[in-house]
Amino acid sequence: MSTTLRITEIFQSLQGEARTVGLPTTFVRLTGCPLRCHYCDTAYAFTGGDVLGVDDIISQVARYPARHVTVTGGEPLAQPGCPELMSRLADAGYRVSLETAGALSIAGVDERICVVMDLKTPGSGEMARNRYENIALLKADDQVKFVICDRQDYDWASFKVAEYGLTERVSDVLFSPSHGVVRPEQLARWILDDGLQVRLQLQLHKLLWGDRPGV
Repeated sequence: MSTTLRITEIFQSLQGEARTVGLPTTFVRLTGCPLRCHYCDTAYAFTGGDVLGVDDIISQVARYPARHVTVTGGEPLAQPGCPELMSRLADAGYRVSLETAGALSIAGVDERICVVMDLKTPGSGEMARNRYENIALLKADDQVKFVICDRQDYDWASFKVAEYGLTERVSDVLFSPSHGVVRPEQLARWILDDGLQVRLQLQLHKLLWGDRPGV
C-alpha cells in the first residue's frame, strides 16, 4: 500500500524565511499540528486538506520550475509519511528543507534534508513542548529559528544560543520578530547592541503579499 499524506496546499512562491530567502521555492504544506502557538499564521492548516499519495505529491511539485522544495505545515513531522516524502523528493533531485516546530523527533529525517527547527520562546505559549534532544541531532547545514515576541523572548533566546552553542553547531541562527508584535528595527538594535552572531529574519512573503495563504 502506497504512503499517503494529508495536504493543505502545494504552491510556488519566493522563499520568505531562512537562509534561502528570496529563492523560488515550491511549498508542500501538510495538514495538522499538535501545537497552538499564540502567533501562528497557518491555523488554516490545522484541519481539512486532501489525502494524496507520495507519487501524486511529487507529480504536483514537478509542475513548477523551482528546484527547491520546502515541506512545511502545520507540523509536517506529525504525519508518519513525511520522512518518506522528503527522501523521495531528494531522490528526484530537489533541494529539500523541512520547517519543523521542534516538538517532535527529527531522528528519522534523511541527512540530505536541511532542517529549519524552531525553539519555542516563552511568548509562543508552547515553550514546554521544546524537544531539546533534537539539538544533538542537528547537522552543520541545519538552521535554528526563534520567533521573538518581546524583550523576555529575546533574552531567553540569547541564553539558549549560548547554552547550546548554536552559532557553532548550525549554519544559521535566525531571530524573527513576531509579525506586528515586535518592531524589526527594535530587534535589530538588540542584536547589534549585544553583538550576537545571529541572522535577523523578516518574512519576505508578508512584505510582498501580506498575511494570507498560498504565498
